Amino acid sequence: MSTATIDNKVIQVVSNIRNLPTPPIVFHQIQKVINDPNCSASRVAAILSEDPAMSVKVLKLTNSAFYGFAREIDSVKQAVVVVGMEAIKNLVLSASVMDMFKGDSIDQDFQERYWRHSLATAYCCRILAQKVKSRGVIDLDSAFSTGLLHDVGKMVISCFLKKEQDLLTAARSVDSAASDFELEDRVLGFNHAQLGGVLVAQWKLPQKLNDAITFHHYPLLADSDDPLVFLVYLANYLSKKTFIDEDEVSMIGTVDKSILEYLQLTEDDLDEFSEILREEYLKAETFMQMAGLK
Repeated sequence: MSTATIDNKVIQVVSNIRNLPTPPIVFHQIQKVINDPNCSASRVAAILSEDPAMSVKVLKLTNSAFYGFAREIDSVKQAVVVVGMEAIKNLVLSASVMDMFKGDSIDQDFQERYWRHSLATAYCCRILAQKVKSRGVIDLDSAFSTGLLHDVGKMVISCFLKKEQDLLTAARSVDSAASDFELEDRVLGFNHAQLGGVLVAQWKLPQKLNDAITFHHYPLLADSDDPLVFLVYLANYLSKKTFIDEDEVSMIGTVDKSILEYLQLTEDDLDEFSEILREEYLKAETFMQMAGLK
């Protein structure tokens, strides 16, 4: 099956899903206005304030250990000024996604595994964006939200594609060694990365985020050489390596050495990033509460 055929198949699958959630209006409004060079913090704050529930979430996050500010931020406008308009946009996106995909209808064990891995990958992306400068500067908050979204296709399968999920569950019962990615390709003819890429394209998110999600297992296949694609690949690998049970280590494989060379990193660097991730992940309490985790 050609790449174009697969792409069309995934687009059709997503198009056929009823009630597929989308980011709230406030996100799209903020995304639109911050592209205006004359946009002000007051304008972004005014838009955000029109959504009181989202305003509360943003204030909780800006006052959390995620940023670690010494003084409390007590207004939406102050939050926009202190963390910046791009960061506010990405915080709204992150909080929105957590709202979209949670609830009693979702398998609780899957939901917990999903969000814990997604948050670990998001934190790792942020760490890598801070530490890895060899291929250009990446916005920290964009890196975080991309890491949080990298597996969104898995959530779509679990929530909206019950027939496909049942097929995967049956296949998993006879092949416990295959990765989710491999199993999806074999059983469904597409995978969660492709599904996530089509979804965020429909949400009109930036192309670099789309590429990072679509190619987070095989970044060398991406047309783009944006370093975000490679950082998400590496963050996905490191978050698994850092927190996976010892008896499951063999399932995550090894990191592609050519990608380490491209980013000018060594195995020792990965060990260092893994230790930093363990420390930073302890600050994830506010995000975990938003995802419904204890």
